[in-house]
Amino acid sequence: MNATLGWTQLALYLGLLILITKPLGLYLLQVLDANGRTWLDPILKPLERLTYRLGGVDPGKEQHWKHYTISMLIFSLITMLVTYVILRMQAILPLQHLFNPQGFPAVPDHLSFNTAMSFTTNTNWQSYSGESTMSYFSQMVALASQNFFSAAVGIAIAAALVRGIARDSMQTIGNFWVDLVRITYYLLLPICLVYAIFLVSQGMIQNFKPYDAAALTEKETIQVQKTDASGNPVKDAKGNPVMVPQVVDTQSIPEGPMASQMAIKMLGTNGGGYTNANASHPFENPTPFSNFIQMLSIFSIGSALTYYLGRMVKNPGHGWSVWAAMTFLFLTGFFVCWHYETVGNPILTQLGVDPADGNMEGKEVRFGITNSALFATITTDASCGAVNCMHDSLTPLGGLVPLFNIELGEVVFGGVGAGLYGMLVFVITAVFIAGLMVGRTPEYLGKKIQSFEVKMSMLVLLVLAMDILGFTAWACVSDWGKAGLNNNGPHGFSEMLYAYSSVTGNNGSAFAGLTASTYWYDTTLAVGMFIGRFLMIIPIMAIAGSLAAKKLVPPGPGSFPVSGGTFTLLLIGTVLLVGALNFLPALTLGPVVEHFLMWSGKLF
Repeated sequence: MNATLGWTQLALYLGLLILITKPLGLYLLQVLDANGRTWLDPILKPLERLTYRLGGVDPGKEQHWKHYTISMLIFSLITMLVTYVILRMQAILPLQHLFNPQGFPAVPDHLSFNTAMSFTTNTNWQSYSGESTMSYFSQMVALASQNFFSAAVGIAIAAALVRGIARDSMQTIGNFWVDLVRITYYLLLPICLVYAIFLVSQGMIQNFKPYDAAALTEKETIQVQKTDASGNPVKDAKGNPVMVPQVVDTQSIPEGPMASQMAIKMLGTNGGGYTNANASHPFENPTPFSNFIQMLSIFSIGSALTYYLGRMVKNPGHGWSVWAAMTFLFLTGFFVCWHYETVGNPILTQLGVDPADGNMEGKEVRFGITNSALFATITTDASCGAVNCMHDSLTPLGGLVPLFNIELGEVVFGGVGAGLYGMLVFVITAVFIAGLMVGRTPEYLGKKIQSFEVKMSMLVLLVLAMDILGFTAWACVSDWGKAGLNNNGPHGFSEMLYAYSSVTGNNGSAFAGLTASTYWYDTTLAVGMFIGRFLMIIPIMAIAGSLAAKKLVPPGPGSFPVSGGTFTLLLIGTVLLVGALNFLPALTLGPVVEHFLMWSGKLF
């Protein structure tokens, strides 16, 4: 794609994002108000009431922040256990001919634990190939359902925090069960129904057929490990695997309920692919139009939540200022990634590759560099993790962008809900810094920001850094960590850093050169997901409860304005400063060093 088309697409993308932000934000106001009216009420209101009755929920009774948080944790634990059980039992569940026509065996215990934690936390990290591991039942009932649940939980937490900011001297911040039901019924399900139909119209499959087999026009001989009669790997006297030739003359064509899962995968910023190739697979992303709409859907709810914030706190300018800060960070990252992918690899240029082609390694020709760089930036800004190119094949500084996006906490629009509540932590930090500069008690939208809120905000930021850097350091000095590397030097370090950044930020994308489907990686990555999701949500909910209990004070002459250019610049500076202080040394050891070595003629 040439530069003119790239600029045109970017302008169209931003224009449509702005157009949908306000109407979707207004609809969120209706959905997140327990007594709100929507145009879907005649259809869904009876189902909503029935759900409350079956669950024993009083929709008129709100919860203290502790009760809200406990409800969220209980719900997440139960759904995670159900997912784990389904994966472990997928080979013996009823109706195997319909829901498991390929006869896939049970998912191993450590992989089931990793996957259940991954989808519960909205991470969708995948240490497996979906098309060769998961039955149709597991894809639909375990994984796609978790895509809805985890997205609804993120939005609910964001709504609870915004209510805490907006309320005056109250002890409650809403009802988790009501938020969960209304978000799922009135927001996610209706949009995904239409979205899935659109994806089918673009050529995405949606069926229960067994896999097809296509004959290859050119047969290929590969080396595979020999197995005995029991299926166990055979090794020689020295313990090395015995390899034998195998002729490959057919290709398996995956089938199944793909469109329904891809819709919530993108809208809910989940990112877990039905196939291992994710959104670069022609079934998961058939056309340039589907590619564009998928990118738009990733940002849609996160963008609308900024408008919801402004309306809830009766300061629309504040919501748009947060949106502007997010957009600036998004565009900056995209331009850096786009530039370095366009410049390409000087070593390949020396070998005769036309420098005008840029770096096309790991990219779909039908998408090109611009769409690949744009998708990579969006998916890591939004903790989605879906990919239409292989991030491991990006240039060093091109790959630094998605890595740094995650390490900022993915607050640039971010995951549905998670991006807003993560950015509000930076807002509180920015207001605190502004208060220090002018010698006044920090104040945010009529609420005094005191030591408790600052401590909780710092705890969130410290958990992010300690989880990423601590696990990466452990992997670097452990045999199990180094055994998973397929690249050495700074690129191998970047693979490990990216993996733990991705799970902590609940993103799920990867530098795919890392072999993470081992006991130690599956376990430590799952723990990283848990910390990155729940140990950050708990202090955020504590902030919500503390702010809700405070009295609103009318702004005075000394109040720091939280709308306009000055506030936006302060917020951007705070996000970048915290990110730089926490992660610049690690980034220097990885992609920055690799960049200079690449230009000196060395690859990894």
